[in-house]
Amino acid sequence: MSTNAYLSFLAIGIALVLVDGQIIYRSGRRYLANAYGDPGAGASMTRLVTVLFHLGTLGILALISTVDIGGSDLPGVVGRVGVLLLILALAHAATLGALARIRGEQDVADAIAHRDERLARRSETDLQAPTVTPVPGQEGRHPDVSPSLEQRSPYTA
Repeated sequence: MSTNAYLSFLAIGIALVLVDGQIIYRSGRRYLANAYGDPGAGASMTRLVTVLFHLGTLGILALISTVDIGGSDLPGVVGRVGVLLLILALAHAATLGALARIRGEQDVADAIAHRDERLARRSETDLQAPTVTPVPGQEGRHPDVSPSLEQRSPYTA
C-alpha cells in the first residue's frame, strides 16, 4: 500500500472516529443530564465514556492500518474502511450500553431514595396498624392462623 493510500485511510478513519465520538458525547450528555439531578455530573460521566471510546477506537484504527487487506491501493483502503466501520459499530453499541447502564444505576438509586422518603413520611399510626385483619377473638398485630375446617385446629405445614 502506498503512502498516499495509507494516509488517506488514516484521515478517513480518524474523521469517522471523531464524528462518531461527538455524536455519542452530545447525545449521551442529554441522556444523562437528568439522571444525576446535576447536568454537570451527567456531562462528566459522558465525557469519561467518550474518552474511553476515542482511545479504544483510535487504537483499533492504528492496528487495522498495519494489516494487509486487499491487493492494490483502492481495494486495500476500502477493505480497511469496511473493517473499521464494523468495529466502530460494535464500539458504538458497547458505549451506548455503558451509558444505559450508568443511567439505569442512577434510576435505581433515585427510586430507592424516593421510597425511603415515602416511608419517612408515613405516620406512626400507619405503621402500628395490623398487617392483616385478625381472626375474631384474636388481638394484636400478628394474629394466629385460623383453624382448619376439617379438624378445627391450626394448620400444619
